[in-house]
Amino acid sequence: MSDANTPPRYTGPGSPQDVPPRPGEFGVDPSTLPPPIREELEAADPVALDTAAQALKDGVNRCPKCGASDIRHKPGSDLLVCAYCRNEWSGERVEEQFGFGEGHDQLDGTVISSGAQNIAADAAVLVTFKCSGCGAEVTVNTQSQMTARCHWCRHVFGVNEQVPNGAVPDAVLPFHIEKDDAVARIRQFVHKRRLFALKQFKEEFTPENVIAVYLPYMIVDARASADVIGMGEIETRRYTRGTGKNKQTYYDADVYQVDRHVDFTVDDLPLESSRDRGNLDTKANTNNIINTILPFDTKNAVKWNASYLRGCSSEKRDLDVTHLQPRLADQLLSIARAQVEASAARYDRGVRWEQESLDLHGTRWVAMSLPVWLYSYQQPGGRTGMLHYIAVNGRTGETMGSVPVQQWKLLLTALTVGTVLESIVIWILTHTS
Repeated sequence: MSDANTPPRYTGPGSPQDVPPRPGEFGVDPSTLPPPIREELEAADPVALDTAAQALKDGVNRCPKCGASDIRHKPGSDLLVCAYCRNEWSGERVEEQFGFGEGHDQLDGTVISSGAQNIAADAAVLVTFKCSGCGAEVTVNTQSQMTARCHWCRHVFGVNEQVPNGAVPDAVLPFHIEKDDAVARIRQFVHKRRLFALKQFKEEFTPENVIAVYLPYMIVDARASADVIGMGEIETRRYTRGTGKNKQTYYDADVYQVDRHVDFTVDDLPLESSRDRGNLDTKANTNNIINTILPFDTKNAVKWNASYLRGCSSEKRDLDVTHLQPRLADQLLSIARAQVEASAARYDRGVRWEQESLDLHGTRWVAMSLPVWLYSYQQPGGRTGMLHYIAVNGRTGETMGSVPVQQWKLLLTALTVGTVLESIVIWILTHTS
């Protein structure tokens, strides 16, 4: 029971006392909060962009000509091939179908595609399909594969339907570089670095074990403004004091405060959406190698179709838009600094940026799987050792990697080079004085 001095209790929907609380009664009144926090609380919810594959209701990709489900990716192209009737066709480009290539200067708020929605907490890793051919049940582990074959009637399944749990991406960029080409590129990369490579690595090096893997990315369009403030110097005089080894060079400069404002848009900025790949712990892994093989021609990405992933490994996204916002802000500020660099060219001593701020007007997020040929090597040592990668861009063939080295060879070379350079410098000084 309650009396006149007891405030009413607010219970769930349907309760006789289900009335809205007065402003500020629970928590803090938003109007009393600082502007950044207040604006975030009062901001409109993200706009959902429906990119779901409506035509794929049973999780099976079928040939548009004969209806067969045994579909394969034609190597070196964006085409799909029916293994039954040999019909070939290409997926629809998401850039054209959903207008991702336009409207950057009008972005307002946050627009999130179907595949970029927050991953539901109950999104199952194991997905079970009932075979429409024979009725058997087939399970697909979506953490490592996106296709499966019925073990009874050979019917092919694929995680094609973009269910609203953020687990399936919007688009896929098919491989163009074939395995033989990728193996040759990796072999050549290691060959150039064999002199200092770890002996065990050279003995165990088997590039044929390279795997094709689709890595999860968020592709972001953005409209933003940035302000940067710093100190710039223009040299006015340079002079030398002292003699011989005591010579010192000095300079005089005029110092200015430099303020710059820039409005800009960004088209198809890729952000890794895997927590493991985003972990750039250089003491334990060489994940940053993946970033060195950018860019990908994301303009040619096609609507999600699991048939492109047959025979490939894949990783599933485990980071949502909110997790990636800080990384996006860092990337956009770097872009802003590059944008204003040309306008600060007169400061020949450079500009030291001391303050910067970013105003993000609008963003558009699309989940995409990008193709990478990957060779990995676990270097022994310490608790877990260093995990090395050699990666090949599955579209352009750009190759970069990390090869474990024998430290004593590097040290010996450095000492030898240092001794030679010191001898050269002494010779020059003694013959020019």
